[in-house]
Amino acid sequence: METQPLALVTGAAHRLGKAFVLALARNGYAILLHYRTSDVQAQNTATQIRTLGVPVFLSQADLSHPSQISALFSMVDRIPHPLKVLVNSAAIIPSGDARTVSVSDWDAVLNLNLRAPFLCAQEAAKRMKDGGLIVNVTDVGAKKSWSHFPSYSVSKAGLEALTKILARTLAPSIRVNAIAPGLVLQSDLISKEEWDRLVERLPLKRPASVDEIALALDFLLKNEYVTGQTLVIDGGYSLLG
Repeated sequence: METQPLALVTGAAHRLGKAFVLALARNGYAILLHYRTSDVQAQNTATQIRTLGVPVFLSQADLSHPSQISALFSMVDRIPHPLKVLVNSAAIIPSGDARTVSVSDWDAVLNLNLRAPFLCAQEAAKRMKDGGLIVNVTDVGAKKSWSHFPSYSVSKAGLEALTKILARTLAPSIRVNAIAPGLVLQSDLISKEEWDRLVERLPLKRPASVDEIALALDFLLKNEYVTGQTLVIDGGYSLLG
């Protein structure tokens, strides 16, 4: 009997990360659910996963520290399921001004949003002996000049470049792709008025649902001839000037 495959999703306690782990669980994967500080939400998400009849394991780690990434993958080695999928979803999105952002704030964003996915991909590739899929969660903002989010925009643009480099490096056994959501879930960084204004500008006139973003992951799981691509799920946001 073939061993059930394992999927690791970083930042999976809530928001889009939660949608990704639920999509993977519905596809029959055992789940390693990573979170940093959202313990209650992680436990609640794990409970939902168990109702789908698949094993779920939880791991708390601050991925901005390479030693904690190493510890996370040491846990992967102790789980009796072979790693087949990595989704790099953990990220932070602080606002700032390129003229004044500090070195420490800049590094905090790049360390989590760009270096951590790179290190996680390195570790995952070592363990995907019989092939696998790595998915980086980027942002439609990777191709925009968001002056109020300089470090975030740079980190996501870098992650899309990294996706292509890893896709070439790890082929043919491991596929590497990215998903770039547009407006999905309003954050505390933006007012309701600004959110509504942005949504009204969209060609489709509404934000995405988390399930619509998760469907992109379903596609990447099932179509094994796609690698090095960024799937933009943005309701037409990237069409705007």
